[in-house]
Amino acid sequence: MPKANRTKDKDKAVHPYSRKAAYMNREEVRLKKKDRQKTEKASRLYNTGEKLLWFQSQLESTKTSFTKEDACVIIERYLHRFDSELEQIELVNGIKGRQGRLHSSREDVIKQTIERERAQFEGVGFEIPDIINAKHLKTFREWTGDLKKLPNIKLRKFSNKGVITQNDKEEEEEEDCGDDDNEEDVVEHEEDLNDELLEDSN
Repeated sequence: MPKANRTKDKDKAVHPYSRKAAYMNREEVRLKKKDRQKTEKASRLYNTGEKLLWFQSQLESTKTSFTKEDACVIIERYLHRFDSELEQIELVNGIKGRQGRLHSSREDVIKQTIERERAQFEGVGFEIPDIINAKHLKTFREWTGDLKKLPNIKLRKFSNKGVITQNDKEEEEEEDCGDDDNEEDVVEHEEDLNDELLEDSN
C-alpha cells in the first residue's frame, strides 16, 4: 500500500507557545530594532551634515587660517541660530486674546537643544570641524556635502574656557584704562591732603 503524501501546510496556524512562535517573535523584534537603528543612524548623519554645512558657510573665503578664538566666535553664532525663530514664536503667542500657546513643543525642543549645546561649549567642549589645522581646514573647505565622505572630515572639541575674544580684550583694555585713571585720582588726592597738612602746620 503506497504511503500517503504528507505535505506541510504553510498556512497552518503556529501555536503561540511553540518554539517556532518564539523564534518568529525574536526575528520580528530583531528586524524592528535593525530598522530603528538604521533610521536613527541616517538621522544622525543628516543632522551632522547640516551642522557641518552651516559651519562651512561661516568660513571667510579670504582667510587661510583660524585660531581657537575664531572657532569659539563661530560656535557662539551657531548657538544663536534659533534666535529669530524663537522671536517669531514669541510674537505669535504674544497676540492679545490668543488662548493657549502655539508651537510649544517646537519651542521646548529648541530650548533643550540650546541648553545642551551651551553646556558642552562651557564644559567638555563643543565638537566642530578642525579649522585650526591647515590640512584639515583644506579638506573641510573642499567637502561638497556628501554624507559618505563625512569620515574624511576631522572634528575637534572647542571650549570657551580660558578663551579671550576680541570683545573681551577691548573690555579689559577699557578696564585697564579706568584703573589708570583711578590711580591718578588717588595720587592727586594724596597730594591735596599733603598740601592741606602743610598749610595747617604753618
